[in-house]
Amino acid sequence: MSNRSNFPDMSRLLTRGAILLVAVLVVGAMAAGCMTTTLVSGQAGVRYSPFGGTDLENVYGEGLKIHAPWVNVIKYDVRVQERLENMEALSSNGLSIGTDISVRWRPSSETLPSLHVNYGVDYFRKLIGPELRSVVREVIGQFTPEELYSTRRTELQDQIFALVKESVEGENVVIEAILIRDVRLPEQIRMAIENKLKEEQEAERYEFTIEKERLEAERKRIEAEGQAAYQQIITASLTSQYLRFKGIEATQQLANSPNSKTVIVGSGDDGLPLILGGQ
Repeated sequence: MSNRSNFPDMSRLLTRGAILLVAVLVVGAMAAGCMTTTLVSGQAGVRYSPFGGTDLENVYGEGLKIHAPWVNVIKYDVRVQERLENMEALSSNGLSIGTDISVRWRPSSETLPSLHVNYGVDYFRKLIGPELRSVVREVIGQFTPEELYSTRRTELQDQIFALVKESVEGENVVIEAILIRDVRLPEQIRMAIENKLKEEQEAERYEFTIEKERLEAERKRIEAEGQAAYQQIITASLTSQYLRFKGIEATQQLANSPNSKTVIVGSGDDGLPLILGGQ
């Protein structure tokens, strides 16, 4: 009876021992790094096995991944990335134009295995960079240095963005933005453009002054014509009878005034009363 009662204890010990052994093996494999891969925030992984090639159906997300020793997990940064490219291109009149262009992109997480098969982790150098340089040279060749330096830089930027985005469409890469940081012209050309812009601004200021003076002269002419017309109307209305009537009316008002005065009726010019004295 005592021997049979020990069987459950032995079974439990064996079970615990087996679990402990498996745990030790797993921990040992993890410590050795041969069966685990950790993908940090912003990373995704593509699974490759020499026995089956690249897994085109599945993409590993963030976290700890346990896999067979012969499986390789290739890590990709799937966040938005940015790179500044310095390039030289010829303008429409053959002058060398230097540009600093910033491109923002990210790989498409859903189709990451296809990107890996077609280009690999160095996809920027193989895909985005060449397309960007080709488009920049093509678009800058349509502009003059004056347009690139001043008036049409936004149009240049928009055209480059649209063409690069179109050229990499279907290649499992998303172009988020393209920004022109700087346009560098030969020093003599830059100074000539700046002087030309200053002269144009001075000419515009001069034209504004002339137009302002012209409008002021026109205003004064209209005002003078209005005053002349007013005087003609007043003069035409001042007849002798009207003036005599107004004189009599003023005499009546003065006669009613408390100030002392002497009024001689009929002794003034045109028969108007003559007023003497008064305060």
